[in-house]
Amino acid sequence: MRALTPRAYLPGLALLLVVAIPLVTADAVLLNILILIFLFATLGGAWNILGGYGGQLSLGHATYFGLGAYGSTLLLVDFGISPWLGALAGAAAAMALSLVLGLSCFRLRGPYFAIATIGVAEIMRLVVIDLPDVTQGARGVTLPFVGQSWALLQFRGKTEYYYLALGLMLATVAATVLVARSALGYRLRAIGQSEDAAGALGHDPAWTKQMANFVSAFFTAIAGTFYAQYFYYIEPNTVFGISLSIQIALVAIIGGVGTVWGPVLGAFILQSVAQLTQVFLGSSRFGGLQLLVYGVLLVAVILVQPRGVIGLARRVYGAACGRLPRWSRG
Repeated sequence: MRALTPRAYLPGLALLLVVAIPLVTADAVLLNILILIFLFATLGGAWNILGGYGGQLSLGHATYFGLGAYGSTLLLVDFGISPWLGALAGAAAAMALSLVLGLSCFRLRGPYFAIATIGVAEIMRLVVIDLPDVTQGARGVTLPFVGQSWALLQFRGKTEYYYLALGLMLATVAATVLVARSALGYRLRAIGQSEDAAGALGHDPAWTKQMANFVSAFFTAIAGTFYAQYFYYIEPNTVFGISLSIQIALVAIIGGVGTVWGPVLGAFILQSVAQLTQVFLGSSRFGGLQLLVYGVLLVAVILVQPRGVIGLARRVYGAACGRLPRWSRG
């Protein structure tokens, strides 16, 4: 007779609960918040592979997000190509650009690399705006709604989007686990600690970071496609903007960089606070009050848990596991 410990069954129960939510409620507000949490957990997890494990502060990940969004959308609107194929095309374009970015920027360190990534995202934003015949310029692109269609990733309700976003988040978590346990993950950690020391041991820091950037760009671009299909509208200032890049980085930083579940936790905190303050305070007679509350909470989290809330979550989880019963199994 063996005992099933809480650490073994709690993750399964949590996953079952998350999967069951759309089956027990059709609340559009709740499902929308959870979809955005899953989306930003995907983005934060993708950023974390490069920025967390590799220690590269990228503030231009909106570049890959925008390529995924515009690539799949323009292929759908102009040529009728399914977003399933468009997502792969956008991801391929993002990975190709990541190679160009890596060859030109991975020799830079610290704030210089961060500034370079901001510059690339800004260049892409201006290129999209200045090509109105191809991209429809600053007015953005609206996706035509054709009704319920898995082939076109269009749905009348939010349940399908919920499961797609959940699957995308879990795929990113799985990729993070694989990277973290691989030789690439160990080399990334070494580079994050000391790039010179890692180079002295025979590793190629630039190529190691580029491999991580490939994975990061792929999932970020796929998330961009999902965003376009979910909101049916994209425009350059939103999908290529610096504010989005900062949000992506904050998700991982608040949750805990260099950890598997840190970005998921960070997305849950940031998106829950952002959406709930918008719902309850957005219509307040004090304009911008929801942004003030959001900012105060964000600063408080950084001051109390400067290394991310994942440390606190682990302590709470460990204490809960110590109090919950074990289940016997034959």
